[in-house]
Amino acid sequence: MEADNKKKEIKTIDDSASKPQRPVVETYAGDMADVMGGNTEGLVKKIIHGEENKEAEKKKLSPESKRNKIFLIISVLLLVLALSVSAFFFFKRITGTVAVQQPSTPLIFTDQATSLEVAGMKKDEIAQAVSNEVAKTTIQSGEVEGIYLTENKQNIGMRRFLTLIGAHLVPDNNTLFVSDNFLLGVVKNGANADTTSGTGFFILLKVRSATDIFESLRVWEPNILNDLHGFFGINLASETEPLFTTSFQDGVIENKNARILYDQNGNLVLTYIFADDNSVIITDSLNTAHEVMLRLASVQPQQ
Repeated sequence: MEADNKKKEIKTIDDSASKPQRPVVETYAGDMADVMGGNTEGLVKKIIHGEENKEAEKKKLSPESKRNKIFLIISVLLLVLALSVSAFFFFKRITGTVAVQQPSTPLIFTDQATSLEVAGMKKDEIAQAVSNEVAKTTIQSGEVEGIYLTENKQNIGMRRFLTLIGAHLVPDNNTLFVSDNFLLGVVKNGANADTTSGTGFFILLKVRSATDIFESLRVWEPNILNDLHGFFGINLASETEPLFTTSFQDGVIENKNARILYDQNGNLVLTYIFADDNSVIITDSLNTAHEVMLRLASVQPQQ
């Protein structure tokens, strides 16, 4: 009996030893579950919440967001504006550059100088602007004010002046013969000046010699008053109408040859005087002619 029991026990042990052993498998999830105390569900929620926060941050930084769209549009507009301004100044520097005008040498000494911008003005408007300046001049008795006409702040020469007022004077195109440098001005007549002293306005022309412009002035005579009457304050009216058809006469002023236009009473209306070999004065006043000639004598002749 005892021997049978021992056989059974030996057989049991042999059976157990003969069976294959199963390997023990351990997983990361299992270990994490053990560590977290089996709270796998809470960990997943944290991971999901973290991913949601990352997505929200990405949306904020994305160009698709409303704020970034506004910033992007503003940036583009500022860039376009900067490029436009740069291009404007670049092309203006290329196409808008003009030669710096050399200052004209004063033909005579003037006590005061005034510039009148006449760009875009018509003949009558230019004449009125000059006439207004003559009337309101602040110079004292015996002083001279120079009046310079400008277009876009650039002094205009005699030929441009004649073109602007539509004058019939056609001087030689060669500026060596008839200079483009000229002067408009006014002399404040003395308190004791006679009633025929005129406005005091004058035009001073410079030439190489009197013969270079003499014939042109003679041809201009029938239209000279029509071209210049506004500058000398002579209005078109029935009483002044005969003056526009009256001829100039030879005369002498300050011992200088002159051509003179008189009214029906023998008063001087307008004259042009060959003041010296290089100067012609157009004026309506003997006092003005005298003052301008005194100042011409104090400077060297200029072309």
